[in-house]
Amino acid sequence: MGKVAKQRKKGLGAARAKDPSGTVTSMVKNNPFEVKVNKQKFQILGRRTKHDVGLPGVSRSKAVKKRTQTLLKEYKEREKSNVFKDKRFGEYNTKISPEEKMMKRFALERQQNHEKKSIYNLNEDEELTHYGQSLADIEKLHDIIDSDSDAEEGGVLSAELTAAHFGGGGGLLRKKTLAGEQDEEEERPKSRKELIEELIAKSKQEKRDRQTQRENALELTEKLDTDWKEIQTLLAHKTPKSERKDKEEQKPRPDEYDIIVRELGFEMKAQPSDRMKTEEELAKEEQERLQKLEADRLRRMHGKDEHENKKKPKHMSADDLADGFILDKDDRRLLSYKDGKLNVGNEEEDDKEEEGGKEEESEGEPASEDEEEAIVEEDNATDSPSDLESDTESEEDDTANEEQKKNKRNEKKLQSEDEQNAKIEAARAELPYTFVVPESYEKLKSLLFGRIIEQQLVILERIQKCNHPSLAVGNKAKLEKLFGFLLEYIGELATVEPPELQTIDRLVLPLYSLCQMFPEAASNSVKFVLRDAAHDMEEMIEVKGRATFPGLDMLIYLKITAIIFPTSDFWHPVVTPALVYMSQLLTKCQVMTLQDVVKGLFVCCLFLEYVSLSQRFVPELINFLLGILHIAIPQKQVQGYTVVHPFRPAGKNSELLLVCDKKDMETWKKQNLPLTIVTRLKESSKTEMNHFRLSCLALCLDLIKKCAALYGSLSSFHEIMQPIRVLLTEHMPVSEYPKQLQELHQNALKEMEDKGKRYTPLVCEKKKPVPLKLYTPKIVKVLEFGRKQGGSKEEQERKMLIHKHKREFKGAVREIRKDNQFLARMQLSETIERDSDRKRKVKQLFSSLATQEGEWKAMKRKKFKN
Repeated sequence: MGKVAKQRKKGLGAARAKDPSGTVTSMVKNNPFEVKVNKQKFQILGRRTKHDVGLPGVSRSKAVKKRTQTLLKEYKEREKSNVFKDKRFGEYNTKISPEEKMMKRFALERQQNHEKKSIYNLNEDEELTHYGQSLADIEKLHDIIDSDSDAEEGGVLSAELTAAHFGGGGGLLRKKTLAGEQDEEEERPKSRKELIEELIAKSKQEKRDRQTQRENALELTEKLDTDWKEIQTLLAHKTPKSERKDKEEQKPRPDEYDIIVRELGFEMKAQPSDRMKTEEELAKEEQERLQKLEADRLRRMHGKDEHENKKKPKHMSADDLADGFILDKDDRRLLSYKDGKLNVGNEEEDDKEEEGGKEEESEGEPASEDEEEAIVEEDNATDSPSDLESDTESEEDDTANEEQKKNKRNEKKLQSEDEQNAKIEAARAELPYTFVVPESYEKLKSLLFGRIIEQQLVILERIQKCNHPSLAVGNKAKLEKLFGFLLEYIGELATVEPPELQTIDRLVLPLYSLCQMFPEAASNSVKFVLRDAAHDMEEMIEVKGRATFPGLDMLIYLKITAIIFPTSDFWHPVVTPALVYMSQLLTKCQVMTLQDVVKGLFVCCLFLEYVSLSQRFVPELINFLLGILHIAIPQKQVQGYTVVHPFRPAGKNSELLLVCDKKDMETWKKQNLPLTIVTRLKESSKTEMNHFRLSCLALCLDLIKKCAALYGSLSSFHEIMQPIRVLLTEHMPVSEYPKQLQELHQNALKEMEDKGKRYTPLVCEKKKPVPLKLYTPKIVKVLEFGRKQGGSKEEQERKMLIHKHKREFKGAVREIRKDNQFLARMQLSETIERDSDRKRKVKQLFSSLATQEGEWKAMKRKKFKN
């Protein structure tokens, strides 16, 4: 160890030397003990290796140098986008001469552009180009010249026109003077304006000539066509009938395929239809239509005629020329003769004219001069006895005719007045076409109550159409309130005596449409009703200790919920609370009367309707049906089944559906149970009550059959339906019941037996346990800290991969950290350099200002001394 230390000291002494100034210089000779050599047996492709020879500080300097070449260059060029890469062949290769570069480039270009059609065709000609153009096309000298349709020369400008427009007119002027030197030497040369006018006139004349030539050519072609048609008729030769028949026989008849193809060719093609209108456009059109109908109804209600709205003819003065006259009406009449005279017009028009003339006379208008002369002549004429008699007779006839005409006019007036009154009353009785959304329940009730169901539906439909959400901003909130008002109105109709179930059935349709438009508001309204009903039940249980079935309105609300909301969802914000509320009705409400039995069976029907798609199991339904069967059998010792609350094994109402009268059983017929029967049970007789009990029992058996069909696929179906099966087979007196009830009993049992046989519960397969293999014992090594534990090959590879991943991840993080440090140093050096440069420039400025100030002060002192 002493020798090694001495050698190191010698190496260090040899490596370090001092300058004359005394500073230690860099390393002159490497110490062999400090040189690290990494040996590598095999060179593997793709594996990163460290430097072969490493000196202290050299690896760091190499890393810095590499970062300056890559990372620093990218950092400096981070905002530059004008990078030009010269990809020419051999541009930066100094070993190749320029001639060789050009030859190689030419060969590469030929190789890229040359595409032979056939590999074995050696005589294929190559197309030579010059500046991208084929030399063969250039040698042909085919210049494309744009042709003008009007110019005969094909777009070539005349020399005179070119000289006039592009030569300034001087050349043309010189040509004119040279052509007429002998005759026009003494004449004044023409000005530029005159020359241009001559050119314009000449071009117009040429255009006219071309037009006349075209017209002449057209006339000649038409004449030739007509002549050819005349000659063609003469040349036409008709073949005799015998030859025609032979030709027709020779022609093959068309095939079915050819006939279908021809039919498809002549088939009507589909015409493009108009685009479908949006919901907003349809709502706007419907609103405008209803507003127009409402305006017509109001006009008819006020007794206004349609002709009053038309424009009356304006007054026309004598000086009017009738420039804007439009013939709106065809007032032409047919000529007819009556008693040898020309008859123009109808009798009604004559009557009107007579009435108008009489009214004018009654108003006291002065008669014309001709009429006065006629009256004077009649007075001056001689009166003979015969004339007097004829005059009296004519006067009597005139008076009679006048009276008849007056009576007819009065009758017509009365008829028109009656018709007008009838129209007004009909318009008043007619429903308005536009409605405003009612702001409260009382207003909605005043609109609907007392009207027939068709009118109520029309009113609700027009309210929705006139107040569509797309027509105004506040219509959406108003229609959302309308859903709650309509729901309350339905509840009130259910509480009326007797309940209007048909009206409620028809009102479900507008309720459904409102629910589709505003699902959130509808769900909130129905949830509010369910919440109040559940709260009332809890209060009744707290106060009285028992709960009763709700009224008919709440049962109808549950039915409406199943109609307007989906019942097959796993969870629904309205249907799920409704199911919970119905299950509470079947478990907490006691069955005290026959009305309770009917309500409970109605809830059972609703349960089956709710779970018909989802097939959800409802134990409350099975228990309630079991209790209904229990209160229909005579009191015996209960064996094989248990009765669940709200039913009791024995007590006051344990035989509520028991029927002992055989006459009533014989006269019973199966019929559906209406909901309105709940309110009429108090007034019914004993026979009707027994029939009602048997109908309830029949409905219960029918529901048991439906439950068996619904839950037959369950593995525990046999255990679920076992109590009902025991009660039906052992305790129910089936032989005493009517035949229809016995058939229902047998059908229910048969359905349960079929489902029980078809579906067997799942049972684990019985097999012998497989013994463990004890031939090779499993040896587990004791875990030792710090050593890699053994295991299978897969586990070892996995651990190796995890170790490599950790190592690579740490190395990557370390390199990223070093890169960031390097960039930070570069940025710091840039900022220091910028700051130092700025300080230097500031010092220079201050120094220059100081010198200027000193010079200015010195100059000022000189001036002061002088």
